[in-house]
Amino acid sequence: MLRIDNLGKRYGDHLVFEGLTQVFPPGCVALCEEASTGKSTLLSIIAGLVVPDTGDVWIDGHSISREPRNARARLAYVPGDCSGLPLRTGRGLLEQIALEKNAGLDDAVFDLAGRLGLEPHLDKRFEQMSTGTRRKVFLAAAALAKPAVVIADGPSDGLDAPARAVLAEQFRVWSRDRVVLFASHDAALLRACEARVINVAELR
Repeated sequence: MLRIDNLGKRYGDHLVFEGLTQVFPPGCVALCEEASTGKSTLLSIIAGLVVPDTGDVWIDGHSISREPRNARARLAYVPGDCSGLPLRTGRGLLEQIALEKNAGLDDAVFDLAGRLGLEPHLDKRFEQMSTGTRRKVFLAAAALAKPAVVIADGPSDGLDAPARAVLAEQFRVWSRDRVVLFASHDAALLRACEARVINVAELR
């Protein structure tokens, strides 16, 4: 479902990583090293937001470099910084992502939004939301169109305890038939969703 092949990235003289190669079967996988190990860069490359210097990513059989539209249609991404759309409403973001994926806002999205406690905030602008509420919007969007791969950077950051429990349960459900790859230092989340913990350097 997710394959990375010979990924390498450098910023100036700083080598972030090179030669990363791995096939990920369905399941929960957590990257939880300290800072500056390339976790966020790797997730951004898989999401198609950063171009690697070498290598490629395949999402459900689609190359992110050669078939970006098809690859992104099979991917959900929860960014580390969820504040980049200050004037967009939560509902507006869900509608935008649904349009990009040629999908509808189905019951799965609103069910997850309800369990996260998001529904009363959907028509607020992002600039009016707390950090946790913004993240809940992106988490709800991850339920759109049943993606093959879910990528999340700090998915529990800013969430209240009930929402963290919902997140762990949702990750467990998703991991039955898709890849859930996330970066987090939340030990309770890792235990609750039974994540396999790996380091970026191990992806060879």
